[in-house]
Order: sequence, then C-alpha cells, then structure tokens
Amino acid sequence: MEQKNKKINLRLMIVTALFMAMNIIMSSFSLPVPGGHLYLNDIVICTAAILLPPAYAFVVGGVGAFLGDLFFYPAPMFVSLVTHGLQAIVISLCARCGWKLKPVWKSGIGVAIGAVIMVVGYTFGRAYIYGTPEYAVLKLPYQILQAVVGAVLGVVISFAILRGRKPEDLL
Repeated sequence: MEQKNKKINLRLMIVTALFMAMNIIMSSFSLPVPGGHLYLNDIVICTAAILLPPAYAFVVGGVGAFLGDLFFYPAPMFVSLVTHGLQAIVISLCARCGWKLKPVWKSGIGVAIGAVIMVVGYTFGRAYIYGTPEYAVLKLPYQILQAVVGAVLGVVISFAILRGRKPEDLL
C-alpha cells in the first residue's frame, strides 16, 4: 500500500512540475494587442487547477506565474503569486467539491470564479504597482479576454484529458 502512495505522489509531483514549466514558458509568450500583450498562461493554470489537488494547483498557478514573471518581467511577480495562486486553489476546490453536479459544471463554476479573481487581482495589483488606476483600467478589457480564453480552453483541454473521469480519479 505504501508503495502505491509513493507512486501516486511521484506522479503528482512530475505532472505538477510539467505544468509549472508550461506555465513559465507560456509566461514568456504573448500575443500583441493594442496597448500591451495578451498572455496565454491562464490556459495552463486553469487546466492544471482542474486536474490537480489544491496544493499542487497552487504550485502550478502561483509559483509558476511568479517564476515566469521573475524571469521575464519581474514587476508584477508578487501580484501573480497571490492572484494566480488563489485562482488555482479556488478552481481546484470547486472541481473537487461535493456539489451534486457533473464535474464539467463544477469545473465551469470554478473557472468562472477564478476568472473574476484573476481580473480583480491584476486590476488592483496593477493600480498599486504602477501607481495609476487609469493604467489598470486601460488593461481591463485585455485581462477579461485573457481570463475568458484561459477559462474556456482550460475546461475544454481538461475534459479532453479526463474523458468522462472525475479529476480526483486521474492521478
């Protein structure tokens, strides 16, 4: 029995490390949009948060986004740690909660709440870091777009991987 738990923990750690590496890589790529860039790492964060337990999801979302910012654009790294970490935990908890809903609905609710957390967190974070609420409001439409794209594609990818299983049954 103990050997099985070690295999499960090792598998979780490996999958978490892979998702975290993907998050860091996706933090370095962006789509140019008027007035800034659109990052696609929310897709990885939402996917990982649906598939992984909350603590592992935090590592992928919060720590992965923190490291991605540290390597490529360090100004908002602590905002990313808190915002994406909280986003990942909430999504993971919703995907695993005891609600009497299908897993796709629980995950959909989770990514919707996570999207709101991400948009609000980055809006307040940018206003604080850059000292101007106007800059944060200027970026708001792109944050919303990033959150929606990440949430929708995260659910689609996750349930393509799960193929009818529950998230807790995967690993």
